[in-house]
Amino acid sequence: MKLIVGLGNPGPDYAGTRHNVGFEAIRKLSYDHNIEINRAKFRAHFGEGMISRTKVILARPQTFMNLSGESVRDIMSFYKIPQEDLIVIYDDISLAPGDIRVRETGSAGGHNGIKNILYHLETDEFLRIRVGVGAKPPGWDLADYVLSKFRQSETEDMIDGITKATTAVELILADGVKTAMNRFNKKQAPPKAAQDTTGEPIQ
Repeated sequence: MKLIVGLGNPGPDYAGTRHNVGFEAIRKLSYDHNIEINRAKFRAHFGEGMISRTKVILARPQTFMNLSGESVRDIMSFYKIPQEDLIVIYDDISLAPGDIRVRETGSAGGHNGIKNILYHLETDEFLRIRVGVGAKPPGWDLADYVLSKFRQSETEDMIDGITKATTAVELILADGVKTAMNRFNKKQAPPKAAQDTTGEPIQ
Protein backbone atom coordinates (compact mmCIF):
# COMPACT_ATOMS: atom_id res chain seq x y z
CA MET A 1 0.00 0.00 0.00
CA LYS A 2 1.20 3.50 -0.90
CA LEU A 3 0.35 6.64 1.06
CA ILE A 4 -0.03 9.71 -1.17
CA VAL A 5 -0.23 12.93 0.81
CA GLY A 6 -1.06 16.36 -0.54
CA LEU A 7 -0.07 19.26 1.71
CA GLY A 8 -2.18 22.33 2.34
CA ASN A 9 -4.24 24.23 4.89
CA PRO A 10 -7.85 23.25 5.67
CA GLY A 11 -10.85 25.54 5.34
CA PRO A 12 -12.38 27.81 2.69
CA ASP A 13 -10.09 30.74 3.49
CA TYR A 14 -7.13 28.81 2.07
CA ALA A 15 -8.81 27.28 -0.98
CA GLY A 16 -7.08 28.26 -4.22
CA THR A 17 -3.91 29.51 -2.55
CA ARG A 18 -0.39 28.62 -3.64
CA HIS A 19 0.24 26.65 -0.46
CA ASN A 20 -2.69 24.33 -1.29
CA VAL A 21 -1.60 22.81 -4.59
CA GLY A 22 -0.99 19.50 -2.78
CA PHE A 23 -4.65 19.42 -1.77
CA GLU A 24 -5.64 20.11 -5.38
CA ALA A 25 -3.49 17.24 -6.65
CA ILE A 26 -5.19 14.87 -4.22
CA ARG A 27 -8.57 16.18 -5.38
CA LYS A 28 -7.65 15.40 -9.00
CA LEU A 29 -6.34 11.91 -8.17
CA SER A 30 -9.54 11.26 -6.23
CA TYR A 31 -11.67 12.32 -9.20
CA ASP A 32 -9.61 10.59 -11.89
CA HIS A 33 -9.49 7.25 -10.06
CA ASN A 34 -12.90 7.31 -8.38
CA ILE A 35 -11.46 7.28 -4.86
CA GLU A 36 -13.75 8.90 -2.31
CA ILE A 37 -12.08 11.05 0.34
CA ASN A 38 -14.69 9.99 2.85
CA ARG A 39 -12.89 9.30 6.11
CA ALA A 40 -11.75 11.64 8.88
CA LYS A 41 -9.14 10.25 11.26
CA PHE A 42 -5.48 10.81 12.14
CA ARG A 43 -6.18 14.56 11.80
CA ALA A 44 -6.65 14.02 8.07
CA HIS A 45 -9.29 13.52 5.41
CA PHE A 46 -8.47 10.42 3.40
CA GLY A 47 -9.76 7.55 1.29
CA GLU A 48 -8.56 4.22 -0.04
CA GLY A 49 -8.59 2.91 -3.60
CA MET A 50 -6.48 1.73 -6.53
CA ILE A 51 -4.16 3.60 -8.90
CA SER A 52 -2.12 1.78 -11.55
CA ARG A 53 -3.09 -1.56 -9.97
CA THR A 54 -1.65 -0.42 -6.64
CA LYS A 55 -3.62 0.01 -3.43
CA VAL A 56 -3.29 3.58 -2.19
CA ILE A 57 -4.42 5.94 0.51
CA LEU A 58 -5.02 9.52 -0.63
CA ALA A 59 -4.71 11.94 2.29
CA ARG A 60 -5.04 15.65 3.04
CA PRO A 61 -3.75 16.50 6.55
CA GLN A 62 -6.06 18.84 8.47
CA THR A 63 -3.45 19.97 11.00
CA PHE A 64 -2.49 23.13 9.08
CA MET A 65 0.72 23.08 7.11
CA ASN A 66 3.27 23.49 9.89
CA LEU A 67 2.09 20.33 11.71
CA SER A 68 1.59 18.09 8.66
CA GLY A 69 4.11 15.56 9.96
CA GLU A 70 1.92 14.65 12.93
CA SER A 71 -0.85 13.44 10.64
CA VAL A 72 1.50 11.69 8.20
CA ARG A 73 3.26 9.88 11.05
CA ASP A 74 -0.04 8.68 12.55
CA ILE A 75 -1.34 7.31 9.25
CA MET A 76 1.92 5.53 8.51
CA SER A 77 2.06 4.05 12.00
CA PHE A 78 -1.51 2.74 11.93
CA TYR A 79 -1.27 1.20 8.45
CA LYS A 80 2.37 0.12 8.94
CA ILE A 81 3.46 1.98 5.81
CA PRO A 82 7.25 2.18 5.39
CA GLN A 83 8.88 5.44 4.36
CA GLU A 84 9.64 4.12 0.87
CA ASP A 85 5.89 3.85 0.24
CA LEU A 86 5.18 7.52 1.04
CA ILE A 87 4.71 10.15 -1.69
CA VAL A 88 4.24 13.80 -0.67
CA ILE A 89 2.96 16.47 -3.08
CA TYR A 90 3.56 20.13 -2.19
CA ASP A 91 4.18 23.65 -3.47
CA ASP A 92 7.62 25.01 -4.37
CA ILE A 93 8.45 28.68 -4.97
CA SER A 94 11.74 27.77 -6.67
CA LEU A 95 9.83 26.37 -9.68
CA ALA A 96 7.72 28.25 -12.20
CA PRO A 97 3.97 27.57 -12.32
CA GLY A 98 3.42 24.49 -14.47
CA ASP A 99 6.80 22.89 -13.66
CA ILE A 100 7.26 19.95 -11.29
CA ARG A 101 10.16 17.94 -9.90
CA VAL A 102 10.24 14.39 -8.54
CA ARG A 103 12.74 13.71 -5.76
CA GLU A 104 13.66 10.60 -3.78
CA THR A 105 15.31 12.45 -0.90
CA GLY A 106 16.45 15.91 0.16
CA SER A 107 16.06 18.76 2.61
CA ALA A 108 12.90 20.73 3.37
CA GLY A 109 14.14 23.64 1.27
CA GLY A 110 12.44 26.08 3.62
CA HIS A 111 9.01 24.41 3.32
CA ASN A 112 7.50 24.15 6.79
CA GLY A 113 5.21 21.24 5.96
CA ILE A 114 8.11 19.13 4.70
CA LYS A 115 10.25 20.29 7.63
CA ASN A 116 7.65 18.92 10.05
CA ILE A 117 7.39 15.62 8.16
CA LEU A 118 11.18 15.25 8.29
CA TYR A 119 11.07 15.89 12.03
CA HIS A 120 8.37 13.33 12.80
CA LEU A 121 9.60 10.60 10.44
CA GLU A 122 13.25 11.19 11.38
CA THR A 123 14.29 10.59 7.77
CA ASP A 124 14.47 12.48 4.48
CA GLU A 125 14.22 9.33 2.40
CA PHE A 126 10.71 9.48 0.98
CA LEU A 127 9.38 10.45 -2.44
CA ARG A 128 8.20 13.96 -2.99
CA ILE A 129 6.64 15.78 -5.95
CA ARG A 130 7.27 19.52 -5.93
CA VAL A 131 4.77 21.66 -7.83
CA GLY A 132 5.97 25.10 -8.92
CA VAL A 133 3.96 28.12 -7.76
CA GLY A 134 6.35 30.86 -8.90
CA ALA A 135 8.95 32.98 -7.16
CA LYS A 136 8.05 35.47 -4.43
CA PRO A 137 7.87 39.05 -5.76
CA PRO A 138 10.40 41.51 -4.31
CA GLY A 139 9.24 43.07 -1.07
CA TRP A 140 6.69 40.36 -0.29
CA ASP A 141 6.66 38.40 2.93
CA LEU A 142 6.99 34.70 2.11
CA ALA A 143 4.04 33.65 4.27
CA ASP A 144 1.80 36.24 2.61
CA TYR A 145 2.90 35.08 -0.82
CA VAL A 146 2.27 31.35 -0.38
CA LEU A 147 -1.11 32.14 1.17
CA SER A 148 -2.08 34.34 -1.79
CA LYS A 149 -4.35 33.10 -4.53
CA PHE A 150 -3.25 32.53 -8.11
CA ARG A 151 -3.84 35.25 -10.64
CA GLN A 152 -6.12 34.51 -13.57
CA SER A 153 -3.11 34.63 -15.89
CA GLU A 154 -1.50 31.80 -13.92
CA THR A 155 -4.52 29.48 -13.92
CA GLU A 156 -3.67 27.53 -17.07
CA ASP A 157 -0.10 26.90 -15.93
CA MET A 158 -1.25 25.75 -12.50
CA ILE A 159 -3.78 23.33 -13.96
CA ASP A 160 -0.92 21.98 -16.08
CA GLY A 161 1.34 21.64 -13.04
CA ILE A 162 -1.27 19.80 -11.00
CA THR A 163 -1.97 17.50 -13.94
CA LYS A 164 1.74 16.76 -14.28
CA ALA A 165 1.92 15.97 -10.55
CA THR A 166 -0.90 13.44 -10.77
CA THR A 167 0.63 11.92 -13.91
CA ALA A 168 3.92 11.60 -12.00
CA VAL A 169 2.12 9.65 -9.26
CA GLU A 170 0.64 7.32 -11.85
CA LEU A 171 4.04 6.79 -13.50
CA ILE A 172 5.74 6.10 -10.17
CA LEU A 173 3.16 3.47 -9.30
CA ALA A 174 3.13 1.86 -12.76
CA ASP A 175 6.74 2.08 -13.92
CA GLY A 176 8.85 3.31 -11.00
CA VAL A 177 10.25 6.61 -9.81
CA LYS A 178 13.08 6.73 -12.36
CA THR A 179 10.55 6.83 -15.21
CA ALA A 180 8.79 9.78 -13.61
CA MET A 181 12.08 11.56 -12.91
CA ASN A 182 13.27 11.11 -16.49
CA ARG A 183 10.04 12.60 -17.80
CA PHE A 184 9.64 15.57 -15.48
CA ASN A 185 13.04 16.55 -14.11
CA LYS A 186 14.26 18.42 -17.16
CA LYS A 187 16.18 21.58 -16.39
CA GLN A 188 14.09 24.73 -16.72
CA ALA A 189 14.81 28.44 -16.44
CA PRO A 190 14.37 29.81 -12.88
CA PRO A 191 10.93 31.30 -12.20
CA LYS A 192 10.38 35.02 -12.47
CA ALA A 193 8.68 36.89 -9.65
CA ALA A 194 4.92 36.99 -10.13
CA GLN A 195 3.68 40.22 -11.70
CA ASP A 196 0.41 41.63 -12.97
CA THR A 197 -0.21 42.77 -16.52
CA THR A 198 1.18 46.26 -15.80
CA GLY A 199 4.51 44.81 -14.69
CA GLU A 200 3.89 45.47 -10.97
CA PRO A 201 4.17 42.68 -8.35
CA ILE A 202 0.88 40.90 -7.69
CA GLN A 203 -1.35 42.25 -4.92
